[in-house]
Amino acid sequence: MREITIPISDETIRSLKVGEPVLLTGIMVTGRDTAHKWMIDTFIKKTRAPQGDDLEAYAALKKLLDGGVIYHCGPVVSGLDTKDYKFVAAGPTTSIREEPYQADVMKHFNLKGVIGKGGMGAKTLKGCQEAPGVYFHAIGGAASYIAQSVKKVLGVYKMEFGVPEAFWVIEVKDFPAVVTMDAHGQSQHAVVDDSSKKVLDELLASPY
Repeated sequence: MREITIPISDETIRSLKVGEPVLLTGIMVTGRDTAHKWMIDTFIKKTRAPQGDDLEAYAALKKLLDGGVIYHCGPVVSGLDTKDYKFVAAGPTTSIREEPYQADVMKHFNLKGVIGKGGMGAKTLKGCQEAPGVYFHAIGGAASYIAQSVKKVLGVYKMEFGVPEAFWVIEVKDFPAVVTMDAHGQSQHAVVDDSSKKVLDELLASPY
């Protein structure tokens, strides 16, 4: 099991290979559909003007995500009334929903890692090669277990998106994941998809 500290250097990213289990330690940020669309529309494609605290949030995220990791996660958080936040559950969200955005977000923010479940597509895989970056597959169905690796909630941005969609800044220790898309164009998800398609084609072609 390889221990990786965030922020992650390009050298470390390029040394990671598909199938390699890792433990991540450092500061990461959660972000799902609304968060990714906000980043794209407001600061990358600039199809909407910044409003409210957008510029403040962007400035903070530029620092946090530089060499950093974004986690596709809609957490269950306690302490909302007192702002004594604690992650109760922190399972991964299906990542393919962010496929239209992820490569552009990686490039703009110099992201080195994306965490989620189920893998991503060709556009993100190309983005991993260019960044360079990797996709870490987190354990689905283990939300409470993963939450134990979240040692502290350091802050939150864009709370108006709602608890699952906000940017939560968290400090993690030994967060378990597996590299399933690397910076060398390898994707375990593509291999599985191809194998599954081959089996399906054979079944459909069978006369029985």
